[in-house]
Amino acid sequence: MLRELTTIISWLLLIADLAILLRALLRPQREPASRIAWFLTILLLPVLGALLYLLIGEARISQRRRDRFARIDQALPRPGGDPEAARELGQGPYAAPFALARTVNGLPPTLGNKAMLAADNNAAIAGMIADIDAAQSSVHLCFYIWLADNSGLALKDALCRAAARGLKVRVLADALGSRQFLRSRHWQDMLAAGVDARQALPVGGIVWTFIRGRVDLRNHRKLLILDNRIAWCGSQNAADPEFRIKWRFAPWVDLMMRWEGPMARHCQFLFASDWLAEHGDDLTALFAPEPPRPVAAPHHVTAQVIGTGPIQAYPAMTACFAELIHAARRELVITTPYFVPDEQLLYALTSAARRGVRVALVVPHRNDSRVVAGASRSYYRELIAAGVEVHEYRPGLLHAKTMVADGEVGLIGSANLDRRSFELNFENNVLFANAQLAGQIRARQDEWIAQSERISAETVRRYNMFRRLGQNLSAMFSPLL
Repeated sequence: MLRELTTIISWLLLIADLAILLRALLRPQREPASRIAWFLTILLLPVLGALLYLLIGEARISQRRRDRFARIDQALPRPGGDPEAARELGQGPYAAPFALARTVNGLPPTLGNKAMLAADNNAAIAGMIADIDAAQSSVHLCFYIWLADNSGLALKDALCRAAARGLKVRVLADALGSRQFLRSRHWQDMLAAGVDARQALPVGGIVWTFIRGRVDLRNHRKLLILDNRIAWCGSQNAADPEFRIKWRFAPWVDLMMRWEGPMARHCQFLFASDWLAEHGDDLTALFAPEPPRPVAAPHHVTAQVIGTGPIQAYPAMTACFAELIHAARRELVITTPYFVPDEQLLYALTSAARRGVRVALVVPHRNDSRVVAGASRSYYRELIAAGVEVHEYRPGLLHAKTMVADGEVGLIGSANLDRRSFELNFENNVLFANAQLAGQIRARQDEWIAQSERISAETVRRYNMFRRLGQNLSAMFSPLL
C-alpha cells in the first residue's frame, strides 16, 4: 500500500514538474536566455525548481489588481502636454525617445519646467522638508525604503507638521522595502497625527503568494509631490547616506531633483494611479481644471514622466533606455548601481560604442548584492572589447541612476539597468531635454568618474578561473534575479 502510494505521488510530482516546465517554455514575451535558465533550473532541481518558478518565475500580479489598474487607467484624467514641445522635439535628433516614452503612460512632454539638482543626499532631504513645511494644500509621498534614521524621522516629523496645519497628506511606503518602519511606533505616530499613510503592495504569506502573485514585485518609486506644482524624484530613499541596514557599503550616493511646473502634475498621475490601485480613494479632482501653461523661458526644461511596472505588456523601461542609447551621436554616460542588462540593452550599448559614440558606464566597486556584482562583471569583457569605458566607483555605493546623451538629453529616476527594474518593479523616471541641466548632471557624473577606477581589458583577463566561473554562473542565471 505504501509503495503504491509512493509511486502515485512520484508520478503526480513528475507530471506537475513537466507541466510547469512546459509553462516556462511556452510563456509569451520571454527572452530565450530566460527560458533556458528556467529550463535548466526545473530540470536539474526537480520539484524545488518548479516551486521556485511558481514563486519567482513570472512577473505575476493578481488578475484582480490588473483589472483595477485597467479601470484606473481608463478613469483617471491624464494631465495634458504642450503641442509646441512635441513639434520642437519632432524636428530634432531625439524625437524617437520622447515619442516612445509617450506610449508608456500616455503622458506627453511638457514645457516650462524649472529643475534643480540637489547637492547631495542630505541636501535633498533638507530641500524636501523645506517644501513640505511650505506646502499649502497637499503633500503626496511614495518611497520604496523608509528607515527610522535621521532623514527618515525628519521626513516623518515634517509630514506630521503638514497634517497638523490641515493639509491633506497621503503617504505610500512599500510593504517589503519599508517593513521595519511600518512596524515601528513612528508609523503609528504619523497615523495619529492625521497622515493618511498606507502600504504599497501588501505582502501576504507564501500560500497567498502562490494564489495572488509574487512577493518580490515591488513599488520602487521615489516621489514627493506638493500642491500639484512641485515634485521631487530620483534615486534616493527616505534614509541617511550611511544607510544603516547596509552600512558596510556606505555612503550611498544618490541624485535627487526638484521640479516645479507642469510635469509635477504628471508625477501626481503616477502617485494617484498607485494610490487608487491600493485604496480606491477618488483623486480625480487633482487633475481638473488644468492650470494655465507657463511661458517657456530658455532656462526652462522640456520634461516627460515615465512610469513603468509589471502590469505592462512589455519591458517598457528597457525600450526607453535603449531608444535613448540609439539616439546618442557623440557621447553617452551612464551610472547605475545594478547592471544586469538584457540582450536588447547590451546590444544597444556595444553598437553605440562601435559606431563611434563615447560610451562610459559607472557602477559601484562594492555592491550590496554579490550575485548582481558577479553578473555585472561578466559583461565587462564584451563591453570593453566594443569600446565601452567601464568605471568602478570606489568611495561608496553609487546609487544614482542617470543617463545623459550628447550633453543635451537625459534620463533620471528610480530605475536601474537590471531585469528587476525592467520587468518586476514599479519605477518612475524623467526624460528631459535641456543642455544646461544635462551639463549639471554631466559635471556630477565626471566627479564620480574621477573617484572611480577604470577597468581595463588586462584587468578582466587577470580574473582567475574561479572568479570567472562565479561571474558567468551569476550571468547565466541573471534572468532569474
